[in-house]
Amino acid sequence: MKIVKKVTNTKPMDYVLGEFYDHYVAIDWSSTVMTISKMTSSSRTPKTSKDLPATIARIKQYLKGLKGKVILTIEETTGAQWLYVEIKDYVDKIIICNPYRNSLLKDGPKNDHKDSSALCRLLRAGLLKEVYHSNDENYKIRKLTSSYNDLIKSIVRTKNQLSADYRSIGKNYKKDILETEDEYLNFIIAEKRKIIEQQTEIKKEYFKLFKKIRDKNRTIKNLTRISGIGLTNAVKLFSAVIDANRFPNKYKYWSYSGLVKYKMESGGKLYGKKNTKYNRILKEVYKTATQRALHGKNDIREYYEFMLREVVSEKEARNTITRYIAKSTYAMMKNHTKYKPYSWRKSNRK
Repeated sequence: MKIVKKVTNTKPMDYVLGEFYDHYVAIDWSSTVMTISKMTSSSRTPKTSKDLPATIARIKQYLKGLKGKVILTIEETTGAQWLYVEIKDYVDKIIICNPYRNSLLKDGPKNDHKDSSALCRLLRAGLLKEVYHSNDENYKIRKLTSSYNDLIKSIVRTKNQLSADYRSIGKNYKKDILETEDEYLNFIIAEKRKIIEQQTEIKKEYFKLFKKIRDKNRTIKNLTRISGIGLTNAVKLFSAVIDANRFPNKYKYWSYSGLVKYKMESGGKLYGKKNTKYNRILKEVYKTATQRALHGKNDIREYYEFMLREVVSEKEARNTITRYIAKSTYAMMKNHTKYKPYSWRKSNRK
């Protein structure tokens, strides 16, 4: 009779983000209670603790009781950055993951227990898509820029409402003087104009802060030297990226910026192209930069005219310019270098 010796593998079976971990922890967080699920390298189902008080002290106490390497995940929410900073030093790796992607994998009824358990399984399987977070000082610029973007949206929304009020009486708010006997409409329009004036003054204060940031931040200062990118867009660009090294190449960066599309192919046939999940701020910055650069006399405008002479369509030339600006900024932020105008000439020499 042949005796088979049982061999025990002492190494963890799971491999996430290039590392082995002993504990896989997922937290479903709310303002009052939280649920924590945990799996080890050998367990098949998560062990869940639910209805725990939602406090940082309770999370730290839980994490201190775990021996070995720990990886933890939380879904991206308004409080994710705060949680990231508070508990980052208590684990070996923390992942703030994309809840939209996770929702596509969910099935059955929804509750905190199931959400936490499913998140833990996805973590161990290496199926989570990470959302970038950092406790670096530069992350504060991202928060400031986010607030600025909210202000701009509010200004645009109020102006659109004011325009609609004027159009309701056949007027144009930019050209016509208000002449109406409607007391309520007069009040509404007067208040909206006050709001716009106040918001415009606040916008000026943001611009002053952006100038201070530029004077201290060499990368932002270098970005402003690119034709088409002004101070505000340079700050928005930097805040959206922060660390360009998280993109392995320019193609990944173009995808993140919404400047390329994925091919849909099956059975050797091409079924069109699909938009990627991209950063809308970056796409807006690069599209705006292209428009501004092409209305001036600069190296980028010269590149555009060169492509038109080479019988390239206007649409294709514009898209190439947009990707050229994106490639240049990506290289500058990744390598901490200055902008090199007319670098396009080297790659187009015959």
